[in-house]
Amino acid sequence: MTETNFLQPVAQHRIYAIDVLRGLVMIIMALDHTRDFFHAEAFTRDPLDPATTNILMYFTRFITHFCAPVFILLAGTSIYLQSLRKSKSELSAFLFKRGLWLILVEVILITFAWTFDFSYSIFILQVIWAIGICMVLMGIIIRLPYTLILIAGLAIVFGHNILDVIPSTHQGFWWDLLHNGNFAFHEILPGHQITIIYPFLPWLGLMMLGYCSGKIYEPSVNPAFRKKLLLYTGTGLILFFILLRYINVYGDPLPWTLQDNTTSTVFSFLNVHKYPPSLLFMCITIGPALIFLALFETTQNKITRIISVYGKVPFFYYILHFYILHTLCMFLFISRGHTFSEGIQDTAGIPFRFLIAGEGYSIGIVYLIWILMVIALYPLCKWFSDMKRKHRHWWLSYL
Repeated sequence: MTETNFLQPVAQHRIYAIDVLRGLVMIIMALDHTRDFFHAEAFTRDPLDPATTNILMYFTRFITHFCAPVFILLAGTSIYLQSLRKSKSELSAFLFKRGLWLILVEVILITFAWTFDFSYSIFILQVIWAIGICMVLMGIIIRLPYTLILIAGLAIVFGHNILDVIPSTHQGFWWDLLHNGNFAFHEILPGHQITIIYPFLPWLGLMMLGYCSGKIYEPSVNPAFRKKLLLYTGTGLILFFILLRYINVYGDPLPWTLQDNTTSTVFSFLNVHKYPPSLLFMCITIGPALIFLALFETTQNKITRIISVYGKVPFFYYILHFYILHTLCMFLFISRGHTFSEGIQDTAGIPFRFLIAGEGYSIGIVYLIWILMVIALYPLCKWFSDMKRKHRHWWLSYL
């Protein structure tokens, strides 16, 4: 198959490489959540702490860093591709409605999937919330000139770490929502808290750049030029990360330090801030992602076709995998001799029901559960993907 066979006009067809990359990060993402629910040390040890971690634990956590930034970047790209077949008014209205829908899903469905707490004593604002609020704002931003969106996106991504110097005495709920995040807790009603994990400003900048990158998928763009541009940009971001991280002055609030051995020093060097995502975090995740995106331009085989199925229905997969993991966690909790009543009690420091710090399984078992779950989800994702392809119901565009 020739290179151009993969690249159909975007106004009528999905972009195969995007579906594969999105599917890959969705599969990897599930590994991190499987670790949260089943690993014995999930709530007792930081897998990225150079002083206490090991190579397998560090790798398991580090590779999942790619998921949120890649997903948000590609969400921005998808918005641009939609702009090729929708008017500004149509797209703006769609983004506003879908963004609000995603926020509602995050607060109601995904919070419950995490906690299994019917009282909703805590609401969690994570990646779906970030995508939702960014989509609402993109509904306004897409009306601006393309060049202005590009400049503003670059300014946010490269400049938002300047805000790290603002003292904590000047921070609060709205600041946590905008920039700080970092698992900040705020009481919104007696007995009900909200925790902000994904502040939206840096993610908005990344979505804006994703939107601007969609321009290279216009039908008039030469596929060879696009592949070369993705390779060069991805490599450039990795080199920029190495240089800026080595200087150790700007780009991440957590400086790297020399450790007792080379492996631990490498761990420290790579351990960049995700909550909120620093400039260096976005460079080391988006850089390799662009290289993979370039490689997937001309790679189509049985494995990538399977992976692309997950990438065509990411929202469906995302919600389903949470409920499968937590339900299995509940059954295994009871199988270890605990009662259902014990499972629904508050556990100090853990807002998730049927979880106790220090209980769980080895990392090998975690990987086994992850693999089996991903395999089990494939036929469901294939069914839903086929349904979306065959039917054009308006509500399917919100799933």
